[in-house]
Amino acid sequence: MKVFRCLLSALAHCHAANDYKNGLDLTLLFYAAQRSGKLPDDQKVTWRKDSALNDKGQNGRDLTGGYYDAGDYVKFGFPMASTATVLAWGLVDHEAGYTSAGALDDGRKAVKWATDYFLKAHTTATEYYGQVGEGDLDHSYWGRPEDMTMSRPAFKIDASNPGSDLACETAAALAAASIVLKTVDPSYSNNLITHAKQLFDFANNYRGKYSDSITDAASYYSSYDYRDELVWAAAWLYRATNDSTYLNSAESLSNQFGLQDWNGGFSWDAKVSGVQLLLAKLTIKQQYKDAIRGYVDYLINTQQKTPKGLLFIDVWGTLRHASNAAFIILQAADLGISAVSYRQFARKQIDYALGDGGRSTVVGFGNNPPTHPHHASRSCPDAPAVCDWSTYSSPDPNVHVLTGALVGGPDVNDNYADDRSDYVQNEVATDYNAGFQSAISVLVTLGY
Repeated sequence: MKVFRCLLSALAHCHAANDYKNGLDLTLLFYAAQRSGKLPDDQKVTWRKDSALNDKGQNGRDLTGGYYDAGDYVKFGFPMASTATVLAWGLVDHEAGYTSAGALDDGRKAVKWATDYFLKAHTTATEYYGQVGEGDLDHSYWGRPEDMTMSRPAFKIDASNPGSDLACETAAALAAASIVLKTVDPSYSNNLITHAKQLFDFANNYRGKYSDSITDAASYYSSYDYRDELVWAAAWLYRATNDSTYLNSAESLSNQFGLQDWNGGFSWDAKVSGVQLLLAKLTIKQQYKDAIRGYVDYLINTQQKTPKGLLFIDVWGTLRHASNAAFIILQAADLGISAVSYRQFARKQIDYALGDGGRSTVVGFGNNPPTHPHHASRSCPDAPAVCDWSTYSSPDPNVHVLTGALVGGPDVNDNYADDRSDYVQNEVATDYNAGFQSAISVLVTLGY
């Protein structure tokens, strides 16, 4: 019947279940390509080498590991933590999708690669390293990560220089990951909870925006507000521990901050709609369901879209925003809110990225995928060949295929140029893939 429906549809490409399963598997390869530090023996992206092995904090503190943020080599803690939370959320709620795609082990490893680093970065109860590498220094270099020679300073938050959003997003990531890894490694899972609790207390007791403390991050990932992350972390800690103290904190803080009156949204910097979904799931209270319904109905009925139907929330990372929205919409459908129409709309967003927009926007996947994403290491030939700004300027496709990476995407009229120098449309980033991957995990679980 599915094949027959596909044949009937002359206007739309019908994605088979294998497309979603392949997509889920391939997006995980992007995370393997973004790894910093000493690479594991089972590293699947073999053109990557060990790199940034001297990343250190004060007194020689080991800060190796974690993920490079995008097409460059800064390790920005806030979007990295958000990425880990969203990946873990998909694994917690839709593990069946990962299992069906044969991707469960790689999914868990993708989350653990982040949490291993977060544990290193959390040096005392009230000290956390939130960035390694300096934006301008990093962006002046185009080459392989293993060849970097620039200074890579480390920046931290502490009681005198707080960062509630960073600490809370990291706490949320650790709490969500503890659920993902509970059956695999119970003692590690418990350690994640211990650190998550400390980070939440730190964030709550010493309040402030991290980008006011780590000022280098302000040019790249400036935080709008930290209050949504406080509620977000409390909700995830409740989900991970079943300790009602955290649910009480989440609800009282949400009321105190008037989160019900904030605009909906879900991104590395905005957790409001994620909070409403979690609280709806955890409390079964109508007020949270109504809030999330209001946001999703706004997205479907009012939010600007391209002529081909892609949600157009922001020109920068169009597909990232549409994918995050799709994941939120699918989660709302799981709560029983307008399930059929919500899933249909969300699926359309993911299908656009997979090729229904006219071409694939996922590297190494589908019809006419991008070959020039803005990504330094992927553009570099293997050593000892030179890789520098002339490589960046070359019209040639990138040497290595950055399989599974979702590019920024089209403009408001569905125009997309596969041009390395256009970083608005062709940047790739860990947070771009997170919502996209988790949305696909829902579609696989549902058996589409």
